[in-house]
Amino acid sequence: MTIHVVDIEQVTHTCPAFAEAHPYDTRRTVIHVIPGGPCRNPVTVRCGDTTVTIACHRHEPTDRQCGACRIIVTQHTITTRHLTEAA
Repeated sequence: MTIHVVDIEQVTHTCPAFAEAHPYDTRRTVIHVIPGGPCRNPVTVRCGDTTVTIACHRHEPTDRQCGACRIIVTQHTITTRHLTEAA
């Protein structure tokens, strides 16, 4: 499986409509990618007399993808700041 490690930064604010602080800007930064390797279950696609073999992640839904093609997102750090602190 391919693992994507991300940092998440949220900036919150308060407004007259919602008195509690809520996020209005969320940014995700990919900090590391650990590749899963080549596809272990390639799919053959046919169109007329043309045949091509592609990786299963390009054709199958997530639950039917092989372990190498499946993507896992892991949160490294989550930072939350209020608008007054972000300026």
